[in-house]
Amino acid sequence: MKSIKKIAAIAITATFCALFTSCGDSEAIMPKPKAFLRLDYPIEDYVVYEGKCPYSFAFNSQSIIKDKGNCNFTLTYPNMKASIYITYKPVSGDIERLLRDAQKLTYEHVIKADGIQEQPFANELNATYGMFYQVGGNAATNAQFYITDSTDHFLTGSVYFNTRPNYDSLMPAVAYIKEDMKNIMETIKWKK
Repeated sequence: MKSIKKIAAIAITATFCALFTSCGDSEAIMPKPKAFLRLDYPIEDYVVYEGKCPYSFAFNSQSIIKDKGNCNFTLTYPNMKASIYITYKPVSGDIERLLRDAQKLTYEHVIKADGIQEQPFANELNATYGMFYQVGGNAATNAQFYITDSTDHFLTGSVYFNTRPNYDSLMPAVAYIKEDMKNIMETIKWKK
């Protein structure tokens, strides 16, 4: 009986020793520090779109441009599973309605957004005036814009990701595409 108790005590001691010791040095059990995922995107290379539409603009050659008809376009970023949708509408005395619709589209995301930042844009030389919206949080779109000359042309743009909105995960891609959207706004030129 004594030998069974002795064997049981040795087995329990060996089990505890195995549980509380490791095969490596003590640094192996240190938790990993918090860090951000590093995503490297290609350097932007902008090319000018000059088609039959009443405007031209520069877009990132890393995207794939697709003409959707009526001077509407989709710029697709396959590696990021994202698209910028560009919609053109001629102004026919209805600039107030077009502005209201563009703002309404942006503020429909208020339910999921943490906040919406507005950045006015004006380029008197090219007669382009508009607003760039940054939508924070897990909204369906993280950036939108509209641009107009107030008399003849009205253009909107918005980015959508083909994935469930998770702002923390999408933040690097959003920042990259947001710069492309600002570049589109800055390079719009109306044709006479």
